[in-house]
Amino acid sequence: MSGLKAKVVGGRLVLDEPTDLPDGTEVELFTVDALDDLDEADRRRLLAALDEALAQADRGELRPARDVMAELFGAA
Repeated sequence: MSGLKAKVVGGRLVLDEPTDLPDGTEVELFTVDALDDLDEADRRRLLAALDEALAQADRGELRPARDVMAELFGAA
């Protein structure tokens, strides 16, 4: 399940999102601006990079995690 959306109405959080969570489940809500400090241009670049990464994965252009880790942290 991804994030839920809520609006503040009369000082209360009001959710109008379908969910399959059982009654009594506790969830944590965060304000959207509390998630990161990206400006709109940075957010667009990030989303474009993620879209391209997903497209590369769909095309099978993947690298084994061990190769990436070795490149980042040196061979084990």
